[in-house]
Amino acid sequence: MATNYGPVEIAGVVAVIGVLTYACRLSFIALFGRLDEIPPVVERVLRFVPAAVLAALVLPSFVTLDAGSFAADKFVAGALAAGVAWRTEDVFATMVTGMGVLWAIRFLL
Repeated sequence: MATNYGPVEIAGVVAVIGVLTYACRLSFIALFGRLDEIPPVVERVLRFVPAAVLAALVLPSFVTLDAGSFAADKFVAGALAAGVAWRTEDVFATMVTGMGVLWAIRFLL
């Protein structure tokens, strides 16, 4: 994909994005550095961050861009792994279940 932007413009955009990312991260460090204790509302909200990050990382592998294709093998394996994770809360059992089901489906099909 060709663009009309030169190397100076691209470097400028990368620099601005880097500075904004650094400022955003630094703001949280500075904010929480001034507080004696984290407010309970913030603690409740932050409890959901790991689940949201995991969903953001995993969900794109289930969604395909082709309207005609559906990743049924991944969906079934993911659903069973999610059930195991919910029931057992064991990371190893979840990974073994998900990968085992995915491999079994792909072997049988």
